[in-house]
Amino acid sequence: MESGEYLNVKIYKYPLILADYNPVVMPKGSTILDLQIQNNTPTIWVLVDTNTKYAEVRTFAIFGTGQEIENVNRYKYIKTFQLNNFVWHVFEVD
Repeated sequence: MESGEYLNVKIYKYPLILADYNPVVMPKGSTILDLQIQNNTPTIWVLVDTNTKYAEVRTFAIFGTGQEIENVNRYKYIKTFQLNNFVWHVFEVD
């Protein structure tokens, strides 16, 4: 989100599924705050300007420890979490 005055800033959450790719529609320019497990579901919390008129699809990739990652430069690391005795790593796809 660009700096400036916002009239209606809120924090939204978006659950992810344990899949290679998770496309998520959110207001354009939103800022990722955190990723944690909530009710056994990986969930991202995002700062959004609800006055934004446009949405964008942002895609998050989830890789398990030891899994090969091709074209690593196209990913931005978000966070690592543990679930069901496995360790997972979440990246945003650029």
